[in-house]
Amino acid sequence: MRTVIQRVASASVTIGGRVKSSIGKGLLVLLGVGEDDGQEDIDWLVRKISAMRIFDDEAGVMNLSVMDIGGEVLVVSQFTLMANCKKGNRPSYIKAAGHEISIPMYERFCEKMSEQMGKEIGTGEFGAMMEVSLVNDGPVTIVLDSKDR
Repeated sequence: MRTVIQRVASASVTIGGRVKSSIGKGLLVLLGVGEDDGQEDIDWLVRKISAMRIFDDEAGVMNLSVMDIGGEVLVVSQFTLMANCKKGNRPSYIKAAGHEISIPMYERFCEKMSEQMGKEIGTGEFGAMMEVSLVNDGPVTIVLDSKDR
């Protein structure tokens, strides 16, 4: 699984002109599922993301996690994170999991993140054309791949 994590002041997902989810201060997580990903990838990423110390403490040092600040999380599926751009100019998505794998994996990731946070998280809609808006705070943007532990 690959993620792009953005520390945000706010973020939202709009589908067909309707806001599906929105959050205030917290994390926007873009999630790509690979064909060889499993529960251990979900578990590792959820633990890592929820505990990542990328929010400022009272001294202005990145020393607090999203859980420490009581922040929110919005998770959006994004298969294009699995792109391979090594050959030619057209990205290959051959390593991205098909719907039969990626939909349940995305749903499990969201459930596990919600459990970890102890509250509901925001989500996109798998396979939908989504407009994702965000105010990146910092900016702070981090890429995590569960295969690079």
